[in-house]
Amino acid sequence: MQTRLARLYEKGDLRVETDVVATPGPGEVLLKMAAAGICGSDLHYYQDGGFGPVRVREPIIPGHEASGIVSQAGEGVDLAAGTLVAVNPSQPCGRCEYCRRDMPIHCLEMRFMGSAMRLPHEQGMFREWLVVPARQCLAAGAATTAAEAACSEPLSVCLHAASRAGDIAGKHVLITGAGPIGALMVAVARYHGASEIVVTDLADAALDRAKAMGAGRTINVSRDGAALAEFEAGKGYFDLVFECSAAVPAIRSAIAAVRPCGTIVQVGVTGEIPIPLNAIVGKELHIHGTQRFHEEFATAVELISSRRIDVRPIISHSLPLEQADAAFILAGDRAAACKVQLIF
Repeated sequence: MQTRLARLYEKGDLRVETDVVATPGPGEVLLKMAAAGICGSDLHYYQDGGFGPVRVREPIIPGHEASGIVSQAGEGVDLAAGTLVAVNPSQPCGRCEYCRRDMPIHCLEMRFMGSAMRLPHEQGMFREWLVVPARQCLAAGAATTAAEAACSEPLSVCLHAASRAGDIAGKHVLITGAGPIGALMVAVARYHGASEIVVTDLADAALDRAKAMGAGRTINVSRDGAALAEFEAGKGYFDLVFECSAAVPAIRSAIAAVRPCGTIVQVGVTGEIPIPLNAIVGKELHIHGTQRFHEEFATAVELISSRRIDVRPIISHSLPLEQADAAFILAGDRAAACKVQLIF
């Protein structure tokens, strides 16, 4: 059996090709892929050849946020043909030190689909057909669309970031950066009962989506940066900041706008940057990193299926696999797009 797929060879060199699909073995399913979102890391691979120390060193099939329909089940699998599933791209080994300590996110042998971190690279989900362990497939609700189910992975990232923040209920929350993750972070903060959500970004289109996801106030810092001054008075206003941009000015504004003993959760990823340590020390700030997710994936699928978190406002474009190159170019245009998905 043959499948069409999108394979990245190097920066800017994305090709739609054909390859062979295996037969599902015991514990595996064959999926007819339905929708797959282009993530920020996929964009970094396409635009820059990688990010930080993670570089594309051999051809890779990107894609780690996807949904598919069960076509064939291997021995021991109870997923029925025709079931729409969200695919968890995370495969911790279950044996290493961190897995044994119930910290699978930090697995020493983590296999994460569509990632260039390991060599050989872990191949991803931008393909028409895919064989995957059934344990990575969670059935979506009957009314859930394939596009919604494919948002389970980025929502999981935001749910895990929220878990790093502690209690959010009643808190004044700032979210810097209103891309897909920032917009979903708005929905998660609202779901957890934040009393106020303010969002900053450079693009009006992104801020409009943040409002659709539940932001109470948005600030375009490219033309109204002075608006943040009111939140910096008296050593800061916000109890909690989710920094989703990884831009130095945004990180500095987060440190200035959070109150003493407040919390900053760093969601956005970049390389080495200068930060005002004196302010972090002087305000006794709590700064938490966050990456990926584990048990949050099942929660994300349930929240999307019940529409207790409605992800539809972030889905801006759906393009066929044959237009993968155009889809990546569109995904890089923040004025025009938010979550761009390939459909199969």
